[in-house]
Amino acid sequence: MSDPTYNLIKNALDAASMRQEMISSNISNVNTDGYKVNKVEFENILENVSNGTAMKKTNDLHMGFGNLNEVTPVVSKRTDTSVKENGNNVDIDIEMAEEASNSIYYNGLVTQLNAKYAMLRSVITK
Repeated sequence: MSDPTYNLIKNALDAASMRQEMISSNISNVNTDGYKVNKVEFENILENVSNGTAMKKTNDLHMGFGNLNEVTPVVSKRTDTSVKENGNNVDIDIEMAEEASNSIYYNGLVTQLNAKYAMLRSVITK
């Protein structure tokens, strides 16, 4: 399907799925010495692209995004949380809040996708 809305929802679902994997990994490594929290960046990148403040892709060999449909999730390390004595920076309360937030976000995206499919089904059957 070449619908830009569908592609954007798909990329957002991919980001939510990847975020769930990172949160699960972070929680499972809560006691691992030296472990640094992984986080998924998507919404900030999407906002920058939609505002026109992101790097534009002017060549296929360049990094950047030419349009909203090319925005994909990026994994980075969270550095704004305090580090424990063992070098680990996993805060279980933050991870559990992120997990709940991500679950609501994912369910909202699925609802939007289902509504889009319902509209298509309505058009096809009438």
